[in-house]
Amino acid sequence: MERSASSGVFKKIRNTFIGDRKFYATVFALVLPLIVQNAISHFVNLLDNIMIGQVGTAQMSGVAIANQLIFVFNLTVFGGLSGAGIFGAQFFGAEDNDGLRHTVRFKLWTGAITLAVALIVFLIYGDQLISQYLTGEGDAAERAAMLEYSRSYLRIMLWGLLPFVLSQVYGGTLRETGETMLPMKASLAGVFSNLCLNYILIFGKLGLPALGVEGAAIATVVSRFVELSIIVVFAHRHTARFKFIEGLYNSFRIPKGLAFDIIRKGMPLLINELLWSLGMTTLTQIFSTRGLNVVAGLNITSTITNLFNVVVFSMGSAVAVMVGQALGANDIPRAKQTAWRLIFFNFCICIIVGGALAASSPFIPYIYKTTDDVRRLATRFMLTSAMYMGFNAVAHCTYFTIRSGGKTFVTFLFDSVYTWVVLVPYVYMLTHFTTMDIMVLYPVCYAADILKCIIGIIIVKTGHWAQNMVSASASNERIDFNSDIEITP
Repeated sequence: MERSASSGVFKKIRNTFIGDRKFYATVFALVLPLIVQNAISHFVNLLDNIMIGQVGTAQMSGVAIANQLIFVFNLTVFGGLSGAGIFGAQFFGAEDNDGLRHTVRFKLWTGAITLAVALIVFLIYGDQLISQYLTGEGDAAERAAMLEYSRSYLRIMLWGLLPFVLSQVYGGTLRETGETMLPMKASLAGVFSNLCLNYILIFGKLGLPALGVEGAAIATVVSRFVELSIIVVFAHRHTARFKFIEGLYNSFRIPKGLAFDIIRKGMPLLINELLWSLGMTTLTQIFSTRGLNVVAGLNITSTITNLFNVVVFSMGSAVAVMVGQALGANDIPRAKQTAWRLIFFNFCICIIVGGALAASSPFIPYIYKTTDDVRRLATRFMLTSAMYMGFNAVAHCTYFTIRSGGKTFVTFLFDSVYTWVVLVPYVYMLTHFTTMDIMVLYPVCYAADILKCIIGIIIVKTGHWAQNMVSASASNERIDFNSDIEITP
């Protein structure tokens, strides 16, 4: 009897966390293009980072600071489009092309508004924002150089914000329909053009002047236009395959009921990504008060760990698509089962990836032309990232699981509120009111991620997140497609 009972428990656990061959075939078909795309993108970013680092540590740190600000914009765009993306995945699961088309229009307006606000902020307050990262101990001349390099890089990068927004609108929508190969190919074309142009423009090859930091920014902007052109041209030439393209720009009308539903669900996501990204940049700023070398060490760490974290980020997209489509088809049990299997799968993979990062962390900093102190800091920071990678994998997947069911206010509490109420004050107090060395301080600060991981598991386990938002049979509310909001540009 005891053996039979234990066998039953084991079978239940296995069915909950481990899928069959068909399940993993679906996961790999969806995730592998994303992993390849993100891995190559981050690898090229690593090479870019190394190229800039060959010019000088001040240049490398200046670019890193500007990219912290761009990071906030990128995450805000992602958050602003995510609310419509939830509906998009479920509309596709319900085979509703009209609904999917309306979500794309909503994304276009959201991206335009976000872009306008970002340009105003960066143009007026750019220097003040950059200066917040230059308050730590260090040489005054080096600090001034960092400010100038960061300023020049940021101003050129502003030209690349529009193509980035449009690429996110088109690429995200294609992924919601299960099409991951086209965005991957477009992204690869972009990153390879970026790599080639970086080499030419940074170091002055083929008879061109050596532009250094400015050359890196120009290369990035051009690469974004390359990526956008490929996605848009291909999508509009294959309207029979991507039916949401048909009549997309015939009108800018959005059904009133759908618009309010997306705003209600999506606004917490936009605010969440804005606050969360601000929280991450604030943590970097807090750590930077321990010295300018810390800024350089964190830059190396973020570039390397982003490459190793491609599995974590890609699996989040898999959760959003697979769970969202199951919910759109009104298959709640399958949605819950898929979520648990993806969470467990991501955790297992990231234990392996984290081990690889830990093993290579003492050697990676030597590819940079920098000081031994910066290399030592980067090694310790990377070891910390490796140690917490499994916890971050679980937290990341639970976030996307909760979000896929439209529980956007819960994700807001789970992500950005946790960051600002728990993590930022915790790190601030340890950094400013203790004498802990930064090598000890950094891993102690990020121990708070373990608590977030536990909270995420508890929320997913309740199952309250699993709801169908687009099926009329699943709700008493029906979207009225005859009641429109018309916005004239």
